[in-house]
Amino acid sequence: MKFQLQNFYHLPDSPGVYLFFDHGGELVYVGKATSLKNRVSSYFRGQRTIRPIEQMMHQVAKIDWQTTDSVLEAIILEANLIKAKQPKYNVDGKDDKSWNYIGITKDMYPSIVTIRQHELQQLKKQNSRFQIPDSRFFYLFGPYPGLNTKATMKVLRKLFHFSTCLPFVALAKKGQSPKPCLYYQMGQCLGVCTGEISPPDYRAKVIRPLVTFLSGRKKQLLKSLEIQMRKAARAEQFEEAARLRNQIASLQRIQDIALLNKSFVEDKFQILDSKFQILRIEGYDISNLGSTGMVGSQVVFEHGEPNKNEYRKYKIRTVLGQSDVDCLEEVIRRRLKHTEWSYPQLFLIDGGKPQVNRVSNVLKDLRLKIPVVGIAKGSDRKKNEIVFGYKLTAISYKLLIRWVYANTRLLIAIRDEAHRFVIQYQRSTRRLPRS
Repeated sequence: MKFQLQNFYHLPDSPGVYLFFDHGGELVYVGKATSLKNRVSSYFRGQRTIRPIEQMMHQVAKIDWQTTDSVLEAIILEANLIKAKQPKYNVDGKDDKSWNYIGITKDMYPSIVTIRQHELQQLKKQNSRFQIPDSRFFYLFGPYPGLNTKATMKVLRKLFHFSTCLPFVALAKKGQSPKPCLYYQMGQCLGVCTGEISPPDYRAKVIRPLVTFLSGRKKQLLKSLEIQMRKAARAEQFEEAARLRNQIASLQRIQDIALLNKSFVEDKFQILDSKFQILRIEGYDISNLGSTGMVGSQVVFEHGEPNKNEYRKYKIRTVLGQSDVDCLEEVIRRRLKHTEWSYPQLFLIDGGKPQVNRVSNVLKDLRLKIPVVGIAKGSDRKKNEIVFGYKLTAISYKLLIRWVYANTRLLIAIRDEAHRFVIQYQRSTRRLPRS
């Protein structure tokens, strides 16, 4: 689609890429946008920056654009166009430090890694025979200008469930027993760590779809996955059919907020309340040895991923006697004194109604309207009973309940991570010499 400069305001308010052409019809620049309308119009108002394309806007005679379903797809499309067309102001004005690639290694279970432009240049200097992809990579996608690689890898892992854990084969060689990784418990690992998926199946179910997506062929990928889903259903492989169904649904509504580095963000994003996304969750658990050695844990998950930099340990100071509920209140009150820490959108408690009610009372006392949910467990840790706290928030209680049950597996993984963390801390304190 083409238009004259004075009509740029007719662009859609959606993600995509825009292409600038000069008076001779040569493509001189390709850019990505979270909102095509906002980004393109920004070039025609206000002060110019030192970026070459903004200094040369008088050369732009025509603009094309292409919408995408998500920001992630805009990033991929921009990279593919830059690689194929080599637009003048993308190539001449690039900042090597901000250009990133996504590589797929040649391991038995291929790893997905990110590498910067200057790192590739160093490899070339070290080995004059270095080619892209080199002996390390099956594939190398990019470059992706201004990409927030950490956020992108999180989104891609949720979509394709590639492994970041140590394979079962490697564990066996070390004489270690297989242990499910955290992402396996969250349903984001197909069992590389437990030996449940073979290398050929891993390449077929994980790597091949990822390569298709990063090549910009999402429609082809969706069609292929739908065929596989129907085939699995006919063969009564219902678990595999459900996995494919969920993957198709995720690809059709990619959640990719904040994929661009702050210095490259063109438009402001807000989470729409109507979508009701709980993006930050704090999980808590208590461990004690009778009336002594009482400790607590706080784990933090953001966008469904653990943020271990914000994990916290608590040694109980004020509780006399054995009372998990009193210990939990102390931990929550101490945590909430740290107003410099971001508040969660949900408190998740390892416990039942007594624990949940106590935390709810603390929040009510401090006039904090944050929902509380508990997951009670039996002695064998196989019982998972969800308990809701008092209605403290202005949000719809029905929306909260619906979200919790739709994300039960994630919440159980957070509960178990809080339990693991507190037990680890308990054991470490028992090993310390007494003062």
